[in-house]
Amino acid sequence: MANRRVLIKRRKAVRNIRKITRTMQLIATARFQAAFNRAVAARPYTERIAKLVSDLSGATGEVEHPLMRAREDVKRSALLVITSNRGLCGGYNANVLRTAVARLDESKAAGVETDVHMVGKKGINYFRFLRRPMAERITTIGDAPKFEQVEPIAAAMMDRFEGGQVGSVHVAYMRFISAGQQRPALIQLLPMVREVVKGGDGEPDAGAGEPATAYEFSPPPRELLDELLPATVRVRLFQCFVDAAVSEQIARMVAMKAATDAAGDMITSLTRRYNRARQTHITMELLDIVGGANAIA
Repeated sequence: MANRRVLIKRRKAVRNIRKITRTMQLIATARFQAAFNRAVAARPYTERIAKLVSDLSGATGEVEHPLMRAREDVKRSALLVITSNRGLCGGYNANVLRTAVARLDESKAAGVETDVHMVGKKGINYFRFLRRPMAERITTIGDAPKFEQVEPIAAAMMDRFEGGQVGSVHVAYMRFISAGQQRPALIQLLPMVREVVKGGDGEPDAGAGEPATAYEFSPPPRELLDELLPATVRVRLFQCFVDAAVSEQIARMVAMKAATDAAGDMITSLTRRYNRARQTHITMELLDIVGGANAIA
């Protein structure tokens, strides 16, 4: 039978762990609400500006823009991977990194070299463990991404693409669909094509089958696209970051709730074992007393 003191110490330790996981669950819940509000507030603007660019590019089919030009001759691409700076969020990082590694293997099989721009300490540590090279390591973006933090990343990607250094830019992140559903996603940020820019979340827009809108351009279409296309790239990348932030908090909420429930089950099990050991000890003492009384009699 297990030692009662050992069981008491283990139960106390598990109770302390349960307090920690419960607190972390509450913190993640509070952060989730703020991240959810940011993601929901940004999505309508992302979708509308993407749809506007799609309609304009369709209405001005003869106009070409560097951000929409496919560069099949360039055998180098860029992959931006968005992971978290902290752990204890279940399979969040593992799912994103699995998607990124699959993309890297696919590009390598096609003879295309890929520059990895890793966001988040967890992704950086994982690629260090795999001994995979990284072109850039970003750890300054926290739980609440700001547009001012994302804009330089988008600008650098557009400069490399327009300069012919890379032929495409993809983003691997956790896409936020609803509070009960998040899915690892890989979207093509550059070159921009109509099938991609229809929806800010990387999916074709629901109104894709509607008749095209007739536009009268002032200033000329090329000047409009020079302003709108870079803005769309920045906004879509920012949407990826806010989606990743809210998905991370949801994953941490779920993981901490599971840990809290598991700690509760373990406390119940240890309490039963302690009571059983205590009852056994009392029974043995009673037997000793009865045996001694019988011997005296």
